[in-house]
Amino acid sequence: MNIAAKYENGVFRPLEDVKIKEGTVVEVHVPVEQQAARTRPSIKDLPFYGIWKDRADIGDGVEFVNKLRDNPRG
Repeated sequence: MNIAAKYENGVFRPLEDVKIKEGTVVEVHVPVEQQAARTRPSIKDLPFYGIWKDRADIGDGVEFVNKLRDNPRG
């Protein structure tokens, strides 16, 4: 027999009427909660992704960074 119950204040309380004799010893099997696999978010999902896509002065990121390194003050 399977009985759905809720654990509150240190006591398992059945969610429906149970027809067993008072004082009956029972076993309770609690399912192990599965943790969701953590995945790294894609940079494409971040809100700032693509904010410079329309800028003509930035060809690609590496080229732009190299230009800044050569002349940091513009």
